[in-house]
Amino acid sequence: MATKPQLKTQIKPLDDRIVVTRTEAEEKTAGGILLPENAKEKPTQGKVLAVGPGKLLDDGSRAKPDVAAGDIILFGKYSGTEITVDGVEVIILRESDILAKVG
Repeated sequence: MATKPQLKTQIKPLDDRIVVTRTEAEEKTAGGILLPENAKEKPTQGKVLAVGPGKLLDDGSRAKPDVAAGDIILFGKYSGTEITVDGVEVIILRESDILAKVG
C-alpha cells in the first residue's frame, strides 16, 4: 500500500475543530470482487492530523479534546468540510462530528 503524501503546510485548527485525512477506500468486496473507482464509497474512517485547543466554555476555560494527532476515528459520511492542502484532501470537522475512536 502506498503511503499518503505529507502536508507541507502546517494547519492549526481553531476551538474544537479536528483536521482528518481519510483512510483508503476498499478496493475489493468481502467476496473478492474488485471495485471500479466510481463504485467505491468514501470511507468514514480517517487519521487525525491536527487538533484544536478545545471548545471554549462559558467560564473562559477550554474543554480538553478527546482525540489527539495520530488517532484513527470514525465520522459521519457527510460530516465536516473537505479541502485540498498541498495536493492532499483533508476534512476539517468539529469534535462533536466524531462518532468513535478505533483501536
